[in-house]
Amino acid sequence: MSALKEKLEADLSVAMKARDELRTRTLRMVLTAVKNEEVAGKRSRELSDDDIVKVLTREAKKRREAATAFADAGRAEQAQAERDENGVLEQYLPAQLSDEELAALVADAIAATGAEGPRAMGQVMKVVNPKVAGRAEGGRVAAEVKKQLA
Repeated sequence: MSALKEKLEADLSVAMKARDELRTRTLRMVLTAVKNEEVAGKRSRELSDDDIVKVLTREAKKRREAATAFADAGRAEQAQAERDENGVLEQYLPAQLSDEELAALVADAIAATGAEGPRAMGQVMKVVNPKVAGRAEGGRVAAEVKKQLA
């Protein structure tokens, strides 16, 4: 079993004993998403820490999008609940890259590939994405690549 999954399960147990409803609900949701990912496909498999980080990132993105949707619909209470869950999830994610760090990674990738112009975006993204891996959202990365190639 991966270390991250063990930590999530241990933290769930602690949250349940402490009667921390928000943390319990959020960790149960994440562990369900991890288990669903493990049994998806033709054969079940044990997820690595990197795979679990991808699941956590996806779930955090869902929370941010839901919070925005609820806020836009004037449902502040639900929006706040989604933001609170996202706060719990972010504790388990790697630290996000700053704009400067992301810009430097993209600049290095452009230099390494010798890419020029917007048509080379895919080529640069292939080099940048593995280096970023969960530390920046895809949309942020794509925006930075597009900005530097323009």
